[in-house]
Amino acid sequence: QIQLAESGGGLVQAGGSLRLSCAASGAIFSINAMGWYRQAPGKQRELVAVITSGGSANYADSVKGRFTISRDNAKNTVYLQMNSLKPEDTAVYFCYAETVVANFKPYEHTFWGQGTQVTVSS
Repeated sequence: QIQLAESGGGLVQAGGSLRLSCAASGAIFSINAMGWYRQAPGKQRELVAVITSGGSANYADSVKGRFTISRDNAKNTVYLQMNSLKPEDTAVYFCYAETVVANFKPYEHTFWGQGTQVTVSS
């Protein structure tokens, strides 16, 4: 199996910064896209940012210019640098990885992290 371990969430004042990390481990043959979703109380989960194995990134309009996604393919790790945080960024952030699982017959599956809380105070 494959596990995604997230870290870096916490409480920060508006205007501050946080950096989230998500490391994938286990029977990994390869990883295609990696990214981050978030879910605020009473709201639907929304895509925040995604990055391909080649490094192409896309962002939600609400975070463009403030958040930066990056990845270290050698470490199977994706990062989310969040700057100029706003109270509306408060949510549980989930990472995911579109993975090809190493097996006698490799197969694709998307794995998810357990979520990390980000709280931005005004």
